[in-house]
Amino acid sequence: MAGNNLREALVEEIRDLYNAEKQLIKALPKMAKASTNDELREAFESHLEETEGQVTRLERVFELLDEKPRGKHCAGMAGIIEEGNEKLQEDMEDSVLDACIIKSAQSAEHYEIGSYGTAIAWAEALGLSEVAEILQETLAEEKATDEKLTALAESGINEAATAGVSEEEDAEDEEEEEEAPARSAGKSQPAAASASARSASGSGGAGATRTRQRGGRR
Repeated sequence: MAGNNLREALVEEIRDLYNAEKQLIKALPKMAKASTNDELREAFESHLEETEGQVTRLERVFELLDEKPRGKHCAGMAGIIEEGNEKLQEDMEDSVLDACIIKSAQSAEHYEIGSYGTAIAWAEALGLSEVAEILQETLAEEKATDEKLTALAESGINEAATAGVSEEEDAEDEEEEEEAPARSAGKSQPAAASASARSASGSGGAGATRTRQRGGRR
């Protein structure tokens, strides 16, 4: 992070957040469209409106800091969004897809919660109370969104996502039960063949002995 003092570090953090929020404005509609759960889709659409308001707040913060509203590429948010986009390309059940979308969204929220928390602490340390208050509004929204996503996951999405796992495990168990008798039969056949061979060998040996004995009496 650039900056020779805490104020410059704060400005850099605000620029990072400004870019992160703008990245999310582009990503949230894709997440909403990909969601198969109606409540989840509505949550993303609602948070998109909040995110647009958060960008406006950051522009107000730039004014208070006497800085131009300019972002700095946020590699952290870019990585989270890229990973989420990769998941959207995978072939999976609807409920599993929703669970993965929630995971990606919460990764973004957790990143923002940490960044806003740091920016607030720095603003307070610098005596910039109005800046801290504005950032606190956004932090509260990010925390509320994270809690809402957790509630949606726990209200049925995660449970539905595990249904396929249970079915696959049951199918594997049934397959193993069907294969077990076949394996047992396969093992018994060589043993039976070996016993027959031993019996035949024993009979042949006894006959030869009796022949020799008769020949000797002559």
